[in-house]
Amino acid sequence: MKFDTEVNGHHFMIDAAVNGGGENSGPRPKPLMLAALAGCTGMDVVSMLKKMRHEVDYFNLVVEGDTDDEQPNPFVKMNLIYEFRGKDLDMEKLEKSVTLAERYCGVADVYRKAGVQFTHEIRILD
Repeated sequence: MKFDTEVNGHHFMIDAAVNGGGENSGPRPKPLMLAALAGCTGMDVVSMLKKMRHEVDYFNLVVEGDTDDEQPNPFVKMNLIYEFRGKDLDMEKLEKSVTLAERYCGVADVYRKAGVQFTHEIRILD
């Protein structure tokens, strides 16, 4: 159940949980789908905020996914939680960067075309 995977010259293992016949030596494929979305939209948000000359001290992105109850349990909804920390953060600029990132992220586009619904939250942390 363990696969040595290479992506862009980087090796990592994909594995099943122990109760699924694996050794738990790497992430499962479906959580990697959430990580791909986080990476894609997160990079776009950072890039757009830089272009807007809007400085943030901290940025974190959490992606939660809800699946259908029936096999093969595809994702039906994904919620992206954008967390920012910084001085004089402008909610309008944060919202604009998030909205554009979700529109132009290729990973989000693939999921959207598969029928996944998206929601997001923007949190400004103390």
